[in-house]
Amino acid sequence: MATIALWLGHESIETTGIYLHADMTLKQKAIDRTTPIGAKPGRYQPPDELIAFLEAI
Repeated sequence: MATIALWLGHESIETTGIYLHADMTLKQKAIDRTTPIGAKPGRYQPPDELIAFLEAI
C-alpha cells in the first residue's frame, strides 16, 4: 500500500486505502473514460512473448 501511495503522490497511506477499497466496477468505468478516441475497447492483453520475457526477469 505504501508503494501505491507513493505512485499516487499521497502524503498519507489512509488516503490510499480509499482507492484500494473502491468498487472495481467504478474503477473500470473511470479507466474506460480515459481511452483515447479510436482505440479498441477492452483491456490490454499482452502477447505471450511479453509475459514470458517478464517472468524470466
